Formats: sequence, structure tokens, C-alpha cells
Amino acid sequence: MTDVEARCLARQWFYPFRLASGQVVPTYPPPEVAPVHTTRLAMLSEAVQSHFGDLPRETLAAIDLACHEGWFAHQLQDLGFGRVRGFDARADHVEHARLAAAGCGRDLPFEQADVHALDAAATGRADLVLCLGLIYHLENPVGALRTAHALTAEGGLCLVETQVAPNLSGPLDYGHHTFVKPMMGNFAIVDETEETHGPETSTTGICLVPSLEALLWVLRKVGFRDVRVLPVPADGYEQLRYGKRVMVAARR
Repeated sequence: MTDVEARCLARQWFYPFRLASGQVVPTYPPPEVAPVHTTRLAMLSEAVQSHFGDLPRETLAAIDLACHEGWFAHQLQDLGFGRVRGFDARADHVEHARLAAAGCGRDLPFEQADVHALDAAATGRADLVLCLGLIYHLENPVGALRTAHALTAEGGLCLVETQVAPNLSGPLDYGHHTFVKPMMGNFAIVDETEETHGPETSTTGICLVPSLEALLWVLRKVGFRDVRVLPVPADGYEQLRYGKRVMVAARR
């Protein structure tokens, strides 16, 4: 057993990485939560095939925002993308992503960067941008979606997966009862200020969770086209099956 493999097997992971030796690392999500990984992957794979079809994927680039341990970057490489990069705000996530890639025998670059600090001119655009499990942990989800749009190449695809809040709609007095604006959706405030040490939580503690209607409206307003909610497999993770989470495909 190599030192890298021993280090991989010595800790528990969020994702079920299969190492180059064939061994699968120990994981900590409970069995009822683990299907979120396979459900997201099935939905992602179908969206990629629908959008890119038979294009030679070795010519395509992909970016995984808030990549965590890098598992979806591995999946993108398996789907044939020629250049895959991952970014995450947490230094320990980047460290773990690099370790997992080494243990799995993969050449994948991971960099530490907050989504709001990424600049398309410096970073470069990608044909596919993943934004999975990110925006509902942010205090500025609209800014993150603007970044995702800027990083998506013309004609490219962005996949956004998030928890969603119940929606509010209807008229809203806007300064006076004679001046009324329609509500286009809403964001729910969730407090994670005591949980910022957690690996799957906010780095600031203030979280704005969009309703589905707000998410779709904002995606269109920041410049995406053909925004659509992806279908969920019949045996998919319960949060996605019941619409408490969604994955949305947005074409630039």
C-alpha cells in the first residue's frame, strides 16, 4: 500500500472515491443521504449528453465551483471532458481534493478561491460550469450566479443544484399603496453562524436560500437562456424527488 493510499483510507470522506487499487474510501454520510451523490450524477450525465451530444468532449473544458473533495471533477473526467478544474474557498477542501485525485491516480488541478473572487478574464471560461450544493450556503447567491454566468462560455452549459425554499408571490406595495410591484420569488434566511466549521456549510454563516421561482428568474436576469429544471430519476434522492432540492440547466 502506498503512502497516498494509506492517507486516503485513514480518514472518512463525504464522497465514495474508488482508489487506483480498487479500494473504496470510508465515508461519513448516513445511508439515507448517500444517494444524493448518484442522483446528482445521473442528472448531470443526462444534461451533459442532452446539451453536448456527440461533440468530441476531449476538446471541452469544465469548471467545478465549490468542488469540495473533487468527486464531481472525477466524474467530469470520466465523462470525457479534456480539461477539468476545481475551485473551493476552503483550504482543507482543496488539500483533500488533491489527495483524493492522487489516490485515484488522476491528474486534476484544484485551487483555493472563493466563488466571488473568480474573474473570467483571469480564470478563463468553460463549456460546462458546475454549481452544485453551493448557492444556498451563500449570503450573496446572486453574485455567485453572475460569476457562474461569466465563467460559462458562449453556448455552454451551467448546472445549478440547490436546496430551495417555499415560494412567495403576489403584489407588494413599493413605497405607496398606489405603486405596486409583483414579487418574482423570494430568498429564505438560514442561520449557519454556529456551523461555519462544518465541511458542508457556509463560510460566513448567513445563508440565503432561493425559492425555485427566484432561482429561475435570477438565472435569466444574469444572462442565461433556456433555463430548465431537470427531471429526477424515479429512484432518486428524496429531496430532489419531492422538489425540496432542484438541479437546473442554464444555457449561455
